[in-house]
Amino acid sequence: MCGIVGAVAQTPVNQLLYDALLLVQHRGQDAAGIVTSDGQRLHMHKGPGLVRDVFRTRDMRSLPGHLGIAHCRYPTAGSAFSGGEAQPFYVNSPFGIVLGHNGNLTNAEQLKQEMFRTDLRHINTNSDSEVLLNVLAHELEQAARGPRLEPEAIFAAVASVHRRCRGAYAVVAMIAGAGVLAFRDPYGIRPLVVGRNDAAGGTEWIVASESVVIDSLGFALVRDVAPGEAILFDEGGNFHSRQCASAPTLSPCIFEYVYLARPDSLMDGVSVYEARLRMGERLADKIGRQYRHLDIDVVIPVPDTSRPSALQLATRLGVTYREGFVRNRYVGRTFIMPGQTIRKKSVRQKLSAISLEFRDKNVLIVDDSIVRGTTGREIVQMARESGANKVFFASSAPPVRFPNVYGIDMPTRAELIATGRTEEEIAAVLGADAVIYQDLDALRAAVRQTNPALRHFETSCFDGNYITGDVTSEYLAAVEHRRDDRRQEDPDDADAVSADINQTA
Repeated sequence: MCGIVGAVAQTPVNQLLYDALLLVQHRGQDAAGIVTSDGQRLHMHKGPGLVRDVFRTRDMRSLPGHLGIAHCRYPTAGSAFSGGEAQPFYVNSPFGIVLGHNGNLTNAEQLKQEMFRTDLRHINTNSDSEVLLNVLAHELEQAARGPRLEPEAIFAAVASVHRRCRGAYAVVAMIAGAGVLAFRDPYGIRPLVVGRNDAAGGTEWIVASESVVIDSLGFALVRDVAPGEAILFDEGGNFHSRQCASAPTLSPCIFEYVYLARPDSLMDGVSVYEARLRMGERLADKIGRQYRHLDIDVVIPVPDTSRPSALQLATRLGVTYREGFVRNRYVGRTFIMPGQTIRKKSVRQKLSAISLEFRDKNVLIVDDSIVRGTTGREIVQMARESGANKVFFASSAPPVRFPNVYGIDMPTRAELIATGRTEEEIAAVLGADAVIYQDLDALRAAVRQTNPALRHFETSCFDGNYITGDVTSEYLAAVEHRRDDRRQEDPDDADAVSADINQTA
């Protein structure tokens, strides 16, 4: 889960990209970066931290040009962060190419070996995004028929990337002399949408992880990038597209709608807000069938993601809805905090309880999901300290029992509270009187209700079925082993990096 943006504008693009990154900041808090092109040179600034901390006025002034891409980073597969892994990444051979990536390659280790032995390219970081960049660069070199890249050659290179790479990837790249390229893996696991603006000087284009970027910046939403499709905005603002995969199948990650995306986004024809309303209805129906004996007095959401579900659930059950927690907006999302100790401490810093809403009541707390259980335990404890009679905990999502290897930081089975436990055992760990989970079929139906054309979803963290077909138990064990190793290491303390990158053509 990262935020990516690419744009071709009629005016300097640096402020547009900065504003776009602020709108997808929820997708990654580790690092941020922007690269622009003025036709002669690529200009880069990136570094660790939030967007507002990475970029200063002097940094923005050093990013001239009307084309650019941007990225905010969220660690995947438990990777430790070093300043060298802030994106976008750059290579200068055979063309000047910068790339930002949202997702995770499941065959990155194999590709690294191929890069070294066959493609004669060296990977300098632990990031699979650098692997993806070098695969793209190699395939562009194979497809090129001269010093200048034509759209046909670029699309042929992306088709080769699809044949070699496995896993989830939504990509924005900028190729010197060619323009801004965007493409999505053949399953469309991670989101990517396109927007257009007819400005005075000509057409402007933008591509981003979520439609909130397009809407908020005054662009018109055109459509989603299709799974397997590549889109090219050339330097003149012309739009080119091509289906580059042999058998694409749209299977978006369903966890995007549960938690990751902003509620005001529209992705793959699904309103995230409406999907969450439908989740609340389905969960209410289950409670009405199986848990009427709980005698719930009040429904309280865990802000902010679960509010739509909790409100609709309370309305459907005819139970009072109340805001019982106040959120400190200056603390980041605990699910994407890098360490368990930091994550646990930040729960109390992020949320405080309004005792009046809990005292002497049977409270149903609704959250979007229960992943590690760290937040849930603290929340239940806060409710009890505030005088709740009984505390029930409901999840808009099913039990998270399996690692996600497609770009969400859920790599270790032992970290997941639902792995190997019954609902009664989970309730005991959380300290709750009962735990209620959404059924997976109900979750699928809730999202599909907003777009009936969606037939498939990526749901591996709930059912263990990995849609790319290449994730084995050995692979999962290796990911967990690497995660444990990296836990023993301290991340490098790196400052922001600014650079002018000489253009090659």
